[in-house]
Amino acid sequence: MGRPFWLAGGIVAFLLGSVGIALPILPTVPFYLLAAFCFANSHPEWARRLYEHPRYGPAMRDWRDRKAIGWKAKVSAIVAMSLGVAFTWATIGWPWVWISLAVLVTVGPWIWTRPE
Repeated sequence: MGRPFWLAGGIVAFLLGSVGIALPILPTVPFYLLAAFCFANSHPEWARRLYEHPRYGPAMRDWRDRKAIGWKAKVSAIVAMSLGVAFTWATIGWPWVWISLAVLVTVGPWIWTRPE
């Protein structure tokens, strides 16, 4: 895959992460991590700038270097997934809530067991 593909992917991921700053339902750091990965293959200077960002850089470097997720981010992620289950149950109900519940039961413990 060529450089334009990686650059486009990085820009899209960066934009989604930036939207996540204003909308708490979208996670910022995972999209910025994806953007940094894409930029590393297309525009390394942009990847470096993301990792050096004063607010999001430390969490990104923790993940890159140690596969670590901070305690606050863990709690936020699990609370957001739990709210997603409740929202699915309240709006579209069964059997669709099983999908949200499966995500919570599968991804929640994985997030919780990452180092801090």
